[in-house]
Amino acid sequence: MASLNRIFLIGNLTRDPELRYIPSGQAVATLRMAVTERYRTKAGENREETLFIDVIVWGKSGENCAQYLKKGSPAFVEGRLRIREFEGRDGTKQRRTEVTAMRVQFLSRGVRAGGGGGEEAPPVDAGGGAPGGGEQVEEPLPPLDEDGG
Repeated sequence: MASLNRIFLIGNLTRDPELRYIPSGQAVATLRMAVTERYRTKAGENREETLFIDVIVWGKSGENCAQYLKKGSPAFVEGRLRIREFEGRDGTKQRRTEVTAMRVQFLSRGVRAGGGGGEEAPPVDAGGGAPGGGEQVEEPLPPLDEDGG
């Protein structure tokens, strides 16, 4: 049976990207994105639901994200879902669902999830198997230092 693990997100960063280097010297940036869905209930009430999602960007693409994005920056991310297991500060096993980016596109402030005005910056290829993207080497990430485990 065929399978596909692909996700597309448009949202805003909730904090500045965190850039780290793993022991092999490869760069890895962690982006925290807020993605909001707006809808109307059967009763006619307007509702909003916001998800906060961690996005991992490897290599030069991660360095570019850390250089050009900041808290509040809008971005389009194409990637795949991944569950990362790690040991928490209290010694218990933790699981976190995150997105490993294959492509990050910087958006101008005028671009919204529904399309519309604003110019887009050229995409940043995160190297996840795209032509000419290079080989992506994933190693286990240490937990984040602050409020993200």
